[in-house]
Amino acid sequence: MKAQKIYTALLTADLAAAERWYTKLLGRKADHRPMVTLVQWELFDDAGLMLSSSGEIAGKGLLFLYVDDLAAERQRLQGLGLALGEDIPGDYSTLAQLRDPDGNVVTLATPPVRPFPAA
Repeated sequence: MKAQKIYTALLTADLAAAERWYTKLLGRKADHRPMVTLVQWELFDDAGLMLSSSGEIAGKGLLFLYVDDLAAERQRLQGLGLALGEDIPGDYSTLAQLRDPDGNVVTLATPPVRPFPAA
């Protein structure tokens, strides 16, 4: 298989409310609405985020995003009424988490300070 793109797909009970919340989190509106039960953000050339109100498309999950400046994101989100949890120091990154209105976990992390070990 030669994969070309990957999407994180999260289930939501209220697509409009989730779209508003993720618009705040990501700092921009969704890029596509391919069907009435789905909105998409193109985050990178090879990765994106889908929110769906259809259990056939998405399930409860988590979104993990590396960000350049965790402190700046914390401040930006706080100004939008989104509470990012305390810093969680790790071996490679510092993490902070919050939950979307449907309980999906969103983790923001600093870029790894060193390469991960080989699998």
